[in-house]
Amino acid sequence: MNAMKDFRDSVAERFLRYTKFDTMSDPSLAGVKRPTTDGQKVLLEALRKELDELGLETYLGEEWVVMGTLKGNAPDIPAIGFMAHVDTADDVCGNGVKARRFVYEGGDIVLENGTVIRSAENPDLAGLIGHEIITSDGTTLLGADDKAGVSEIMEAVKYLTEHPEIRHGDIEIYFTPDEETGSGMMKFPHDRLKSKCCYTLDGGRMGEVEAECFNAATITLKVSGVSMHLGSARGKLVNAITVLSHIVTALPMAESPEATDGRYGYYCVLDFSGTATEAEANLFIRDFDEEMFAFRISESRRIAEAVASIYHAGIEIKETVSYRNMANANKKCPEALVSIFEAGKAIGLDLYETIIRGGTDGARLAETGVACPNIFTGGHNFHSLEEWIAPEHMSDAVNLVLAIISWWADR
Repeated sequence: MNAMKDFRDSVAERFLRYTKFDTMSDPSLAGVKRPTTDGQKVLLEALRKELDELGLETYLGEEWVVMGTLKGNAPDIPAIGFMAHVDTADDVCGNGVKARRFVYEGGDIVLENGTVIRSAENPDLAGLIGHEIITSDGTTLLGADDKAGVSEIMEAVKYLTEHPEIRHGDIEIYFTPDEETGSGMMKFPHDRLKSKCCYTLDGGRMGEVEAECFNAATITLKVSGVSMHLGSARGKLVNAITVLSHIVTALPMAESPEATDGRYGYYCVLDFSGTATEAEANLFIRDFDEEMFAFRISESRRIAEAVASIYHAGIEIKETVSYRNMANANKKCPEALVSIFEAGKAIGLDLYETIIRGGTDGARLAETGVACPNIFTGGHNFHSLEEWIAPEHMSDAVNLVLAIISWWADR
């Protein structure tokens, strides 16, 4: 077994520094503004500068994707890539993060505003008594999704530049914006990517490796009603809010995110707004199976059109596929997964394969045929006030990145 390096302090300090950048993305501006928020530009420019200072060849163009290349120092070793995103989600406030780093002493963790991280709901905490963890102050998310991934990649790159005796091929680094809005890969410098495969560091608990994700689509429903004075509305008023409400309630509640897990897909109404005249909702469709994915899309359309017809309302339906299951691309390059598990074995990490009930930028990259499995960052409770991460597990992720690089050099 190769010796594990201790990156706990350096990766934690780097992560804490990155959490101070306000990079919460804005889904309402996806496809309109890139990045959707200016804070992402600030962090991307800072990351490019750091890569420059480490001696990498860098690129930051109109795509607002930072690319850094650490040139290989040995012949005949394939180029491989590592990718993470700089934006944080908007499910709860993601700006103004005040992170706390402290030694966990057991039991529930009560944050400053009364937010509680319950030990019973976070069993991994039991193995960290006496060890450091990092949380926010409870008023914002922490941002480990995915500033932890950014930090771990940067630590690995820094270590490689300080140890030129480590053999490697070209190492390509990608930092993307707006992953949380689904628009991060709408523009990507595909012509610059030379990697045989790419690894996203955008996973959760320590040990997780993911090679399969949802197929994902968004269906926008716009209902047009008929306006009428409420005092004389009988037989004339068509209330768009009422019609849209009936469409939403006609969707199977047993197939919602809160009612499913594992490989079960779902329908989810993410937002709902409007007036009696015009109302709009965005419906998320998710499924691992291609046929069920297509069925859910067509079933949503059928329900919406049927309800609108009953009420004599107008309806406009727009379908947008966000990403596809990355399983096929990963199967075509088995070395991508083999490298992770053999590298983990070499350094004594207990890894296991699971599925993502979500997606990554790697899923969009996989659509082009590039294998792109997802690796843990060590984070927990993403997109919530109860988010936390352990520097020990972040150090494990850095070591795994370095071990994967060595696997490609030694195979």
